[in-house]
Amino acid sequence: MSQFFMNQKNQLVSEAIEGTLLSSRYHNISLLDAGPDIRVVVRNDWDKKEVALISGGGSGHEPAHVGFVGKGMLTAAVCGDIFASPSVDAVLSAIINVTGDKGCLLIVKNYTGDRLNFGLAAEKAKKLGFKVELVMVTDDIALPDNPQPRGIAGTALVHKVAGFAAAQGRSLQEVATLASEAIKATASIGLAFSTCHVPGEKRDDRVKEGQSELGMGIHGEPGASALKTQNSEEIVATLAEKLTAKNPDNKKVALLVNNLGGFSELEMAVLTREVLHSPLGKQVELLIGPATLVSALDMKGFSLSTLVLSASLAEALTAPVEANGWKPAVKVQDITPIIGEKVARGEKAKPSDNAEVAAVVESICNTLMDLESELNQLDAKVGDGDTGSTFAAGAGKVLKELEAKQLPLNELHSLLTQVGDELAVVMGGSSGVLMSIMFTAAGQKLEEGKSLPEALSWGLDRMQHYGGARPGHRTMIDALDPAFAALVKGEGLEKVAAAAKKGADATAQMNSAKAGRSSYLNEDSLNGVKDPGAFAVERVFAKLAGN
Repeated sequence: MSQFFMNQKNQLVSEAIEGTLLSSRYHNISLLDAGPDIRVVVRNDWDKKEVALISGGGSGHEPAHVGFVGKGMLTAAVCGDIFASPSVDAVLSAIINVTGDKGCLLIVKNYTGDRLNFGLAAEKAKKLGFKVELVMVTDDIALPDNPQPRGIAGTALVHKVAGFAAAQGRSLQEVATLASEAIKATASIGLAFSTCHVPGEKRDDRVKEGQSELGMGIHGEPGASALKTQNSEEIVATLAEKLTAKNPDNKKVALLVNNLGGFSELEMAVLTREVLHSPLGKQVELLIGPATLVSALDMKGFSLSTLVLSASLAEALTAPVEANGWKPAVKVQDITPIIGEKVARGEKAKPSDNAEVAAVVESICNTLMDLESELNQLDAKVGDGDTGSTFAAGAGKVLKELEAKQLPLNELHSLLTQVGDELAVVMGGSSGVLMSIMFTAAGQKLEEGKSLPEALSWGLDRMQHYGGARPGHRTMIDALDPAFAALVKGEGLEKVAAAAKKGADATAQMNSAKAGRSSYLNEDSLNGVKDPGAFAVERVFAKLAGN
């Protein structure tokens, strides 16, 4: 079974290229029609007056390389199959179709297939009379003893620098010289929690759970070492130390924070924060990213690249471009918070004693705390398994204040309002807010002179108004509604508890839920299982009734 979104594997790259062309926001790239099996994307606004820039390699590193074709960056990108170098003929086709009198610069990542195929194409082009130079990107520092450092995410920085020089109308030699300067100034290192999933192949799960691999290659090649951590601070400290060592003079750098494909934006934001707070962050003047620039399919990992800045390199990196995949460089600035007005919270009512009310509060809190495990187990069948912990957290907070004699037990309206305030803070998710709404609204009605049953019914009405659930929707309301209705009628606690139990029992027969996480489940998952919130209400009233 395929775990890769595609139609036919042999058409994957071609179809992806077409999708990229269709979604180009600049409408400035096209597919070069140079024969079958030639996949070259070129600028359609190119007039051959400047030095042409060609890069490429195996696909699977998107947006590299097609995403960097456009004004101010590449002239053409040559696309091979997934992780496979393009053919000599494909590279040569790109050269002869985009190269004018000023010549062509090939920007190649240091992998054997790319070196050989781009190199042979360059020699063939020279024989045909074209001026061609080639630079090799060798930015990976993860394997310090490797005589052939790999080209990884720093390649995008070289594309940007060379593209700027070419757009200035400089000569082939000048463009190649500035590109070489950028290569020498660039260092990159990556880390991954898991390797990538290559279409049609089983994922290599060599990275153990809770660990990470330093220097994993962008094709999933084994890295330099395994780290027994996935902690952001520890990992960044390790990588930052290695990058800082490559800049012993502490010069200002441009930093590229690159997503290898599988990290969420949330994680990338944490990563960026960690890097800029590390010793390396003190060197950073320009920031590119966080962004996916040179990926490794869906590898859950990232890479950091630094480029030691000179005036010319800084100018090149900040110049505007028209390339879909590029992320503009920005100057790093300190965060300046805007001082806002804090929400005023009313003063808590003065604590007071009332033994009868204290007994009720204590009973409710202890009941919910005792039910924690049972409610969690019940919720695990129909939700996310935390109802018991959520209710217990709220009950524990109120009980703690009761024991510390911090509750206004002799003023019910103040008591309900204070309980509402506490539940909104300590109970997670929507449950805390809904309970807070009910108690807060009930407290207001009590203060207006309504009876406790009427006030609780009003609080329930407000809970339904804002929460959207109604009786029959398979929530705690199915137990609260009949229980409060019985209170309003003046029924004793025995009948109130019986009404709550009948409502809770009914939820086990409801074959669909209209609110909460249970609403995402099918009939088979819900059948015969009580709603955890309704069951909690049932048990609270049963306890109050002495059962």
